[in-house]
Amino acid sequence: MHLRSIVPAAAVLALLTGCAATIDQSGLEQRTAQAIGRTVGQFTISDRSEETGGRINYSVQTRDGAAYRCYLYGVTGFQKAMSFGQTPHSDAICTAMVGSKGSAPAAAPKAAGPECNALLRAAGRC
Repeated sequence: MHLRSIVPAAAVLALLTGCAATIDQSGLEQRTAQAIGRTVGQFTISDRSEETGGRINYSVQTRDGAAYRCYLYGVTGFQKAMSFGQTPHSDAICTAMVGSKGSAPAAAPKAAGPECNALLRAAGRC
């Protein structure tokens, strides 16, 4: 084989491997735990799919039946190489799915007395 045919093939291979996100399962779980307010081990991650720009979409199911759809941006191999490893992964962004058990946030306590101001009244908290 000639060097001329190997170099373009190696360049294409390097570019293709640089498109996948580099975050591992542990990093994904840590960011998800922070986003949904649960500890690692209290939920499972499924339906993980990656888009071209490093976006990772996935579903989360908690032990008590709450369901979330989440995404985050993971650094691709190419981005990591170009920034000398200094580009971080994003935080996870999760949305509670309507109708899932236990996913609704707790209601904020209502303020009373002198703590109730115009902003709290407008928000319906007193």
